[in-house]
Amino acid sequence: MELSSILVAVVILLISAVLHEVAHGYAANFLGDPTARMAGRLTLNPLKHIDPFGSVLLPALMVMMHSPILFGYAKPVPYNPYNLRGRYAEAFVAAAGALTNFCLAIVLGLSIRFFGGGFSAAFLEVVGFAVYINLMLGLFNLIPVPPLDGAKVLGGILPPGLDLKYREFERRIAALGPFMGFALVLLVFYLFAPIFSALLGSLFGGLTGTSLLQL
Repeated sequence: MELSSILVAVVILLISAVLHEVAHGYAANFLGDPTARMAGRLTLNPLKHIDPFGSVLLPALMVMMHSPILFGYAKPVPYNPYNLRGRYAEAFVAAAGALTNFCLAIVLGLSIRFFGGGFSAAFLEVVGFAVYINLMLGLFNLIPVPPLDGAKVLGGILPPGLDLKYREFERRIAALGPFMGFALVLLVFYLFAPIFSALLGSLFGGLTGTSLLQL
């Protein structure tokens, strides 16, 4: 992949990850927790959110190594679940980032499908990258394995009793350190990689009317 394509992919991923995190903060603020707002994290300024490794180095390495997936992350937006209002408030806050990525993918993907004929090939490639990256971020983060958002979504919607057991599982994984949590996520991801890839390809094709192979 050319250097220009690598830079475009990393920039799109950074913007998408920032929007993902800001969505968490706005959802928490709306539901009663001002932690992110008071920390100055309800901003689109990437300097407030960028993680040198997760936002820049990791995605760049994945692109250069021709990884079949492209993933990265921004600094997590802080929130206090004890300030949130509502039985499913924490689940909604956790899902807000992925929902934002899906909304972006839908708008951009349908733009390609219905108005792609009026765009240049280079512009369509950039927009296609944005659709792919936002679908990837949304789907990946909803994997219900700590420390991903999907774990908090699942923990927030399980019935009483089961939710406590799942949160205990989360705490045990967290106690093992970030490396163990990351390793568990990768293990689950690669076990279900064929399903994940098929779903990603179907969503991309359904939105854009094109194939991922055309990127």
